Amino acid sequence: MKLLNITLLAGLLLPAMAQAQQRPNIIVFLVDDMGWMDTSLPLGDSTYPLNKRYHTPNMERLAADGMKFSQAYATPVCTPTRVSLMTGMNAARHRVTNWTSPVKDRPTDRPDDQFGPLDWNINGCSPVAGIPGSVHATPLPQLLRDAGYFTVHVGKAHWGSQGTPGANPYNFGFTVNVGGHAAGHPQSYQGKENYGNLPGKASAQAVPDLEEYWGTETFLTEALTVEAIKSIETPVKTKQPFFLHLGHYAVHDPIQGDKRFLQRYLDAGLDTIEARYASLLEGMDKSLGDIMDYLRKKNIDKQTVIIFMSDNGGLSYSPPRGGPSHTQNLPLKAGKGSMYEGGIREPMIVKWPGVTKAGSMTKQYVMIEDFFPTILAMAGVRQYKTVQPVDGRSFVNVLQNPRSADSTRALVWHFPNKWQPQDGPGINYKSAVRQGRWKMIYNMRDGKKELYDIEADLRESNDLSAVNPAKVKALSALLSDRLREWKAQMPPLKNSGKAAPFPDETE
Repeated sequence: MKLLNITLLAGLLLPAMAQAQQRPNIIVFLVDDMGWMDTSLPLGDSTYPLNKRYHTPNMERLAADGMKFSQAYATPVCTPTRVSLMTGMNAARHRVTNWTSPVKDRPTDRPDDQFGPLDWNINGCSPVAGIPGSVHATPLPQLLRDAGYFTVHVGKAHWGSQGTPGANPYNFGFTVNVGGHAAGHPQSYQGKENYGNLPGKASAQAVPDLEEYWGTETFLTEALTVEAIKSIETPVKTKQPFFLHLGHYAVHDPIQGDKRFLQRYLDAGLDTIEARYASLLEGMDKSLGDIMDYLRKKNIDKQTVIIFMSDNGGLSYSPPRGGPSHTQNLPLKAGKGSMYEGGIREPMIVKWPGVTKAGSMTKQYVMIEDFFPTILAMAGVRQYKTVQPVDGRSFVNVLQNPRSADSTRALVWHFPNKWQPQDGPGINYKSAVRQGRWKMIYNMRDGKKELYDIEADLRESNDLSAVNPAKVKALSALLSDRLREWKAQMPPLKNSGKAAPFPDETE
């Protein structure tokens, strides 16, 4: 366990102990690249074939005790989601619109024939003002620590590039950090390979802080789980409320098999790649179960909120996935990087003892920036100041009543970047808006707009733009107004230097 220092720790343990029983512990269990279908727990009204492929009993267990969100959304790739969670801002506003390189000042956009380089926040998020290529924000864990919470980060961080304050979880207000740094995936999941820290072979993706597991058979997911439990033992003993941000590197590539679970999927006839992927999922699920078992053992399960979420849709390119590309999240269309549901709809479960009804489900759609005000409300932090505007909305009312509904709210996605070398379905240079049952996707390349009735057409197979032009026009105006309000950037056209038009400029 990595601690700031003993003097500071002592000062943090004593405050607010009188309120400890009144404020819940809060755990955000964030999985990397996990798709909506990557679970044996059906997250909608139906069980689909992919639900039968995987074995995630602890997700089922958590849902039996809490509430499923059938329409929870994040951004198409990881860093924008993580920054939105930490700041409460939409990605169009904070301008960390693509994943950030661990190397400072290095853009991750692929070269493109039509568009030139975009001036986005390539260095991520910074809790310190004036850092070039970064958005300055007051981070969520800092506000929680200021309110008396013991704050712990374990696993993937990926909020900022090396050499900037955003690379270090301590700068975000965490008292403990294990394994969090600037990189977005592990060089290796294997303890035998020191999680990538091999002499002469280590890269920026080598996972730090886990030296005691080097040379062992301990899989990375297991090591992080053990460290997470060790890291909250102190506040559990002192009855100080804690905030644990457990950011698993699983199930991001490299898709390496977790030997504890691999044989089950090989025996089921999955190809080698997909068997390894399924074993990564089951190892992640075991981690969730181990955390829940610890809470019960310490008799604090009824004082602890668990929020389960993924940072973007499941990877659907083959390779590194097995099978034909963009089939890995069916019935959802496409996958990671896409504005279709396969890229942005996420598995989400919330257990808040005494608040959420066991075994409940809500169809109210929510967005990743909503976590910021919701978690602060859970913690009883009602008055706080941030340097950034907060776009997210608390969904505490939904947790209290799963039938709470707001079909007027608009969700906005903006990806003016090139993630993959070749455009895929809904991938590269897209924006989208959802309001009620309607979702519109805007293609910056040619101005084309697609319209879907998401409630009736989960697969996004029936484009209704030609038969409902009035709805397209209304959503175009709504999306454009929001992007302008947030001063969102559009990619520059190489042939003219002008920015690509907003949706309402292509009517």
